[in-house]
Amino acid sequence: MDTGVIIAIVVAALILLAVLWFAGRKGRERRFETRRHEAREIRREAEVGTAEADKTRAEADVQAAEARRQEAQARERAATADEQHREARDRHIDAAKKDPDADPDEAAAQFDAERSQRFERGEDGEVVRDEQFEQPRTTDR
Repeated sequence: MDTGVIIAIVVAALILLAVLWFAGRKGRERRFETRRHEAREIRREAEVGTAEADKTRAEADVQAAEARRQEAQARERAATADEQHREARDRHIDAAKKDPDADPDEAAAQFDAERSQRFERGEDGEVVRDEQFEQPRTTDR
């Protein structure tokens, strides 16, 4: 074989190898770019999910704060009602002391008995039964 033909074959083989290498590299870059794009989409979806979770957490925090506020308000009202009952009891006892036909201890016992028939308190001081509503109340916590 002629030296020129051998050189041409070697050059053609080198060119073919260079073309194959370049094509392989381009294909690899396209795959990488596709994977990068997919990763960006996943990150974007994750950011949206994080934002939604943050919003849900904030709503839950607001709802919990409102529940705490209402619970504090209910405790305050219960304390006010208890104070009003104590004042009413004291007035009943004062009235019984002024009435010559009444016994202050008996008036206090009667007031306490009437009050205990209206509602009952649990161990934690919350109303668990109220006769006015004629059904037991549940204490959910």
